[in-house]
Amino acid sequence: MPDYSTHFEAVDGSLVLANAILLYRSDARGMSRSSGHDSFAFASMHAVKLDDEERPTIEAGTPLTRAHLRQWSEALGRTTTPQLLPDNMLVAHSDLLVWWIPEQVRPAYFALSSPPPDLRVLGERTIVPVPYPAHLFVATRSGLGIFALPANRRPTADTRLLHSPILNVFVGGSLCWGSIARPTNLTVDTVPQFESAVFDSWSTHPNPGQELTIKGKGGLIALWDDLAARRARRFPVSRLKPYIAGTSANGRQQQRTATGEAMTLERLIAGITRR
Repeated sequence: MPDYSTHFEAVDGSLVLANAILLYRSDARGMSRSSGHDSFAFASMHAVKLDDEERPTIEAGTPLTRAHLRQWSEALGRTTTPQLLPDNMLVAHSDLLVWWIPEQVRPAYFALSSPPPDLRVLGERTIVPVPYPAHLFVATRSGLGIFALPANRRPTADTRLLHSPILNVFVGGSLCWGSIARPTNLTVDTVPQFESAVFDSWSTHPNPGQELTIKGKGGLIALWDDLAARRARRFPVSRLKPYIAGTSANGRQQQRTATGEAMTLERLIAGITRR
């Protein structure tokens, strides 16, 4: 059975069912995954007729055209306010925001729930300036993804992403919100709220496997403690491991057994838009 979506138009302050779009695709279940064939998709636009009891009937349709899409996109977008995009914005969509943040030294809030005994600075609740590497933020309706960047410049489609060293980030890249207030909207204006949720909240612990997303001796907590103790000005990006799709909580095993390539910005966005 085809899926369908409906469009409405305003009449005297009310909404009346006017059109329906039917979406079709070929049944690819019988095709071999190795055959190289993609499923076929088709869409049609249909008028909707209402009977005397206001019951709708979808009438014969015509192929969906770009003109149809423009017409309804304009109608549906009339309440959308145009926004000026800042230089660091990469994608601005009603369902997806992607932007990057240059490397910088900024205050960090540490309140470790179980601090190791040999820490020099982070053994107690403290606010201390630390260096952060350049980061990529990916905000969707369902959450916030956070990834480190290998260089302090605007990323391109083929930029390979790294695990973020920020505490409270799952190894899959998503923020552990806990009691942090979530932004209610997904607009350019709410970007500062997403950033504040990450940088202005208390870091209490690494998430499972996060200690294993860095290279070299010592774990993630020891690295942050060292940076804070010596008032470092640059984060050692070379110690961050590449982010690979399908990362599990078992960071060490994942890094050894994953067969996929390091995630790029292009692949990340493509994966999100296909959901």
